[in-house]
Amino acid sequence: MTPAILARRTAPLPLLAAALVLAVSWGVDAQGRGGPGGAPPPAKTAAPIDVTGYWVSLIVDEWRFRVDPQKGDVLYMPINAAARRMAQAWDPAKDEADGNQCKAYGAVGVMQRPGRLHLTWADDNTLTMEADAGTQTRSLHFGQAPGASGEPTWQGTSVASWQTSGGRGRAAMPGPRSGTLKIVTTNLRPGYLRKNGVPYSDKAVLTEYINLLTGAAGEKYLVVTAMVDDPTYLTQPFVRSYQFKRQPDAAGWDPTPCLAK
Repeated sequence: MTPAILARRTAPLPLLAAALVLAVSWGVDAQGRGGPGGAPPPAKTAAPIDVTGYWVSLIVDEWRFRVDPQKGDVLYMPINAAARRMAQAWDPAKDEADGNQCKAYGAVGVMQRPGRLHLTWADDNTLTMEADAGTQTRSLHFGQAPGASGEPTWQGTSVASWQTSGGRGRAAMPGPRSGTLKIVTTNLRPGYLRKNGVPYSDKAVLTEYINLLTGAAGEKYLVVTAMVDDPTYLTQPFVRSYQFKRQPDAAGWDPTPCLAK
């Protein structure tokens, strides 16, 4: 992925602060609220925000960690001694030889990679999230996810739900809808928190809150607040925020293979 497709330090900082406020104000789950005695509407119909389309990552911070991480650079990571030893022993050539070059492109890592996302509805209750970095695809299932206890995969099993801002009374008021997309991902194949070999285990749980924000010129941003809990390698949750700007079309979409380094 070339630097030309990235926009560095262009997202207004107030947007990022606003997103964090929204993300920690979890709101009320918007699913399951059909009419009296009626079935809940499909997730596509109930969506309070439109997250579909093409989005390009904005590397507004942690450039050295997200774009060109170096072996042993584990600053700001809440990792234990075992994880630190594994990071110090990171060998990208071995990962490639073992067919594990996608360890940094699992659900935890792929959102950090420079590149683009493409979100579409696969059906009324499934969002598809494609990443051109590593040519990865995530399926976000509203309600019961199929195969939740199957073989662990890089992208795991993701259960999604809509959350509305404020209380139930406010959610029922007329006017523009707003809300948050919550995603909880489990059943993950062990991978890397950062591309330089900082590990997460098959016990890791990834929780994401995705908000849609509007800039001063009307441009749209997705802000993803991601939290990783892992009893094997983390001493506390690993929390980061990633920003994406909406693109008018597929120009610049460039699926690339996983790269071990």
